[in-house]
Amino acid sequence: MKVAAQNNKPQQPGARLKAFKELAEQASLTFTFPAGFRETVVPNNEDFSFDYGMELPGKEFEIWFQVRSQKENWASYEKNRDDDKAELANPDSLYLGLGNATAIALTGETNFFTRTIPANLTARYNADGGRSYLLNLLDRKVTKRYKYALLVTLQKDHIGTVLAVCFSNEKGPDFFKYVTQASTCLKFKE
Repeated sequence: MKVAAQNNKPQQPGARLKAFKELAEQASLTFTFPAGFRETVVPNNEDFSFDYGMELPGKEFEIWFQVRSQKENWASYEKNRDDDKAELANPDSLYLGLGNATAIALTGETNFFTRTIPANLTARYNADGGRSYLLNLLDRKVTKRYKYALLVTLQKDHIGTVLAVCFSNEKGPDFFKYVTQASTCLKFKE
């Protein structure tokens, strides 16, 4: 069986990229497609809801993104927060629950390695909060049988949330080099 040669040319904006950039814009994010990557298909169903994905050809490395505007949630929260009958979660903390729920779905466990992202690092993304999770994945077809993931959530108060999952079969220096290569592709607007 012949395998087609992989195309390492920069990805040209397609329909999925255009739709993702529109979602990012709603969440006050800018997205710059990083060099060396190409678009890939991601799951968007009841189990995993991702908006966009990209991969490094030939490197067994992918990143899946989910971005959400919190502007409407924040407006609703502000409108109803003094109502004693309303039990509302602060939208600025939703990124924590989103990260935990996604980590559980990917690992099948509730005990994983997490870290709060320090303010000096969240500032690079104009974010107000963030958390990272280093995960050992379940062997599942939906995650393309990847073994490991670095899940990162970022949040900008009253504005939006980002969830990015970096998948790999190795968690050595190359994995973190690839993460760094894509680390500046999403950023909240000032």
